[in-house]
Amino acid sequence: MSTEDMPEDNFSPVTEDLPAFVLRQIALELQVQDRPIAAYLLTHLDENGFLAIDSFEVARYYHIPLERVQNIIRMIQRCDPVGVGSSGPQEAMLVQLEVLSETRPVPHLAEMAIKNGLGLLSHHQFGDLARQLKTTLREIHEISKFITENLNPYPAHEHWGDSRHPEEPLAEVYHQPDIIINHLNDCPDNPLVVEIILPLSGTLRVNPLFRQALKQVSEEKKGDWKNDLERASLLVKCLQQRNHTMRRLMQRIVSLQQDFIVKGETYIKPITRAQISRELEVHESTISRAVSSKIVQLPNKRIVPLSLFFDRSLNIRSVLRGIIVQENHPLSDSELVGLLSKEGFTVARRTVAKYRAMEGILPAHLRRSFASAAI
Repeated sequence: MSTEDMPEDNFSPVTEDLPAFVLRQIALELQVQDRPIAAYLLTHLDENGFLAIDSFEVARYYHIPLERVQNIIRMIQRCDPVGVGSSGPQEAMLVQLEVLSETRPVPHLAEMAIKNGLGLLSHHQFGDLARQLKTTLREIHEISKFITENLNPYPAHEHWGDSRHPEEPLAEVYHQPDIIINHLNDCPDNPLVVEIILPLSGTLRVNPLFRQALKQVSEEKKGDWKNDLERASLLVKCLQQRNHTMRRLMQRIVSLQQDFIVKGETYIKPITRAQISRELEVHESTISRAVSSKIVQLPNKRIVPLSLFFDRSLNIRSVLRGIIVQENHPLSDSELVGLLSKEGFTVARRTVAKYRAMEGILPAHLRRSFASAAI
């Protein structure tokens, strides 16, 4: 038996879709007869986590009172991510605000701002909203800041990303790094060293007593025992090979991305998994599986996904953020294209718009409105 006969290592965690994730949270709280109804509702969530079916239609389909359906929807809305199963962004944020108010104070006009002034709020027309709610511009700014920091109008995106791009990884919560990159003896003048954190200590090996027992087993069972011994030896070899590949991978990444590790995002070099696989003479899928779901701690104690080292747009987005932070007036995407070109980055206007959206930066006309309202 060869390594090609063994199933591929799966470095990725098993994931579940959003409907299953939500249903698992409330299944035990639901009446048994209500669980199929909840499952039916959850299968009608759109890509933003909104309910794409009318509750009245569900009540008519199951021949049950409308109030019963609405009670199930309210249970769904209070699941994680909070607001899922709402009819739209407004209802989702109102649900989130209600849940937040149970554990912390919220601005007293925040609910009114969402109910009656969401359009003005989203376009940063703070002066008009202040007049509508008969309050001060300062309070509207505080409400806007609170909503921006605490509420998500598209609840499915919070945990599940944009379902139009399913190849993108799910959002991660990082607890412990798998790999630690640091300066030798914590001295910035020393070279970088890599420590790979293994889940178990010690060395895995085949029990030598098994090999000895093989000599004493009957001829009838010797074939089966020998086959088991070969499989066990192959498993140990595959694990050793995987760890060896990870060490080689990290050594190469640290060599290529040393400036990024030490100096920051602007200095990241555009590299690909295919490039690394050629250099290490392994299959590209091996690199992809090794990178998936691995977490790295940098010398500055920042914890990032290993996949970040392959983010080819990170340096451009970092420069773009810096340009916009220092702008004297809101720059259009076309003007940003020209400034990025001076920095050595040739990108199209639509690419700038995409990177700006990825960084959560408003378009020029909305940044202009925000600046005017702040004056």
